[in-house]
Amino acid sequence: MMEFPVTISLIVANVLVSLIGLSNRDFFTDNSFWIAPIRDGRQWWRFVTSAFLHVNLTHLLINMYVLWEFGRVLERSLGATTFLIIYGGSLLGGNLWEYFDKKDQPDYRAVGASGATSGVILSFSVLAPFALLGLFFIIPMWAIVAAALFISVSFFLSRRPNTMIAHGAHLGGALAGAALTFLLVPGSWSRLITQVAERLG
Repeated sequence: MMEFPVTISLIVANVLVSLIGLSNRDFFTDNSFWIAPIRDGRQWWRFVTSAFLHVNLTHLLINMYVLWEFGRVLERSLGATTFLIIYGGSLLGGNLWEYFDKKDQPDYRAVGASGATSGVILSFSVLAPFALLGLFFIIPMWAIVAAALFISVSFFLSRRPNTMIAHGAHLGGALAGAALTFLLVPGSWSRLITQVAERLG
């Protein structure tokens, strides 16, 4: 029996859809996150399908690495169903944030699982706030500090015009991942507060 069925299935889905998109421009265009057809054509499926497309193999590999590293931990500790809800909710939360932030920019487009993986990282940080993470895979810091920096930087960068990166999706996904963890994991908020208070002395 597969040990991490949801994590592995999500990775397989991301890889397959991304490879189709990279080899078929019409498929990529028809399923990307694009404000004009969502807003004016009610093509709501783009909220979901865009999160399985990536602009290139590097973009795909980075997101799948994050999903593999953190998804396994959450799926093992929370169970497959709870993890899937957090992933899916973060995916939608990221794209909804981006939609309302960019809805007056009809030509705005984006793809990628970054909103969902941002939520996965924030969920992990809520549950293990003092685990050591490598910021940019190099600088070690507590997960809770990395999470706070990530949210702050994503908010700041999302305010910049003409950015090539969907920082709003990162922000919305991260906030959704944290909120869903508090909602779905009993005692997670109180344990987080207790751990922070103990660490601060």
